[in-house]
Amino acid sequence: MRAFAVPEPTTTDLAEIELPTPTPSGTEVLLEVVRSGVCHTDTHLRAGYYDLGRRGQMRLTDRGVPYPLVMGHEVVGVVTAVGPDVEGVEVGSTRLVYPWVGCGECPPCLDGRENACPRGRNIGVARAGGYAEQVLVPHPRYLVDIEGLDLSWAATMACSGLTAYSAARKVLPLPADAPIVVIGVGGVGLTAVATLSALGHRAICAVDTSATNLAAAQELGASHTLTSVGDDVAAKLQATTGGPVAAVIDFVNNERTAPVAFDALAKGGQMVQVGLFGGELTIPTALLALKMITIQGSFVGTLPELHEVVELAKRGDIPRIPVHDAQLDLVGVTESLDRLAAGGVTGRIVLKGAGQ
Repeated sequence: MRAFAVPEPTTTDLAEIELPTPTPSGTEVLLEVVRSGVCHTDTHLRAGYYDLGRRGQMRLTDRGVPYPLVMGHEVVGVVTAVGPDVEGVEVGSTRLVYPWVGCGECPPCLDGRENACPRGRNIGVARAGGYAEQVLVPHPRYLVDIEGLDLSWAATMACSGLTAYSAARKVLPLPADAPIVVIGVGGVGLTAVATLSALGHRAICAVDTSATNLAAAQELGASHTLTSVGDDVAAKLQATTGGPVAAVIDFVNNERTAPVAFDALAKGGQMVQVGLFGGELTIPTALLALKMITIQGSFVGTLPELHEVVELAKRGDIPRIPVHDAQLDLVGVTESLDRLAAGGVTGRIVLKGAGQ
């Protein structure tokens, strides 16, 4: 099968490669990729490392990620073959893939939190992902029925939708008029604004450097917007929201945005850090205690949460974010990742498989 991969850790150039088409065994399921979303996480994976500030870099090779690296974790596919132990899914059915696969044996996995598995085998990271003609999924429980949904939009739910929903759930419930700030309203941030609004929250302030993104956030339910340029962004944020805020969800999470989030919080406020742009945060330890602030990291979400997101979408309770189509080939993957890394993509890019 054809795949579009980073061939080795010494380069960021993608290449078209040939891999053996997997033959599913046991509980494995093979799907033909018909949609594959392009996530900003893939730009970090392509670079080969995460920025840890003064601690340097955490490289993918240090985490045991294999090369060639076939990325792509927002996958919709058509089942083409199943292992002999598979039940509950038929060849020819179209499914959304939950990619955050754990070991299945540790306490987080047994508790239904495979995204917290310390030995995770995530599809598109440790396992070959959706930037390929086929993708192999280890068990049918990771396949979600998306009947009735637009395939391109549905693909984004495996990461963008799930990440936004899980982060929103971490700050809720709050009074509907308690200010919640969403920093960074690209694809995932826009989904978070739409999700918070769908869940009944009214006071949502979107923060971004892009006027286009902020306009889209208003259409999806943001009550206030702030262009994050210049100094004293935390003070400008409080002026916009009418005072310190109850919660901040930061989809950028770098050395510039994280201090803004901390400084804007009210006493007892919550700070949920989602983005992987890197760097570090230095905070006064006394204020952490005196303001009783909660700082929490959030990485994607659980399989039950993905089912909840899909059900919300099927009921029409979540408005669709902008989706831009491209082709699932070497040019499409490369140009989409380049566009995303350069910024300026409002919403999500989704690649269409051959013949789609």
